[in-house]
Amino acid sequence: MSYITELREVVGSRPLIMAGATVVLMNDQQQILLQKRVDNHYWGLPGGSMELGETLEQVAKRELEEETGLVAVHLQLLDIFSGPELYYQYPHGDEVYNVVAAYVCREYSGSLQVQCSEVQELQFFDLFDLPQMINPPDLPVVQYFLKSFLGNHDHPMIERKPND
Repeated sequence: MSYITELREVVGSRPLIMAGATVVLMNDQQQILLQKRVDNHYWGLPGGSMELGETLEQVAKRELEEETGLVAVHLQLLDIFSGPELYYQYPHGDEVYNVVAAYVCREYSGSLQVQCSEVQELQFFDLFDLPQMINPPDLPVVQYFLKSFLGNHDHPMIERKPND
């Protein structure tokens, strides 16, 4: 049983501060990997919550492998994200305020395969052809990455608000 699942047994759906990590994985064609989530059918980044005793980098590597079948060879910290824009209420009612370490991964091994019950589909997307339905807590990370990677180039997703 996961740490968050154990906490939920005590506090129910009340808001929790949830520490975790996510990965912006880029292939050689400068595309990023997104996963279509089973719970809300939005596209998001591979990632998840921290278990007791893990480092944030270990979380990122574990979640990437669990959800995509890919093994990170090298991760580079993009930034730490927190605040009201990282609030999320899951479709089943649980509420969280995420604190997320986001990593960029360009070096990885393995073959792409859906590995867990949380992922419906995996797909690489061109940076200027990202899907509209981005998972709300992943949107600030994607926007920050686009600003960082593209520099001064305009991108329609950069100023978008969740559910726009």
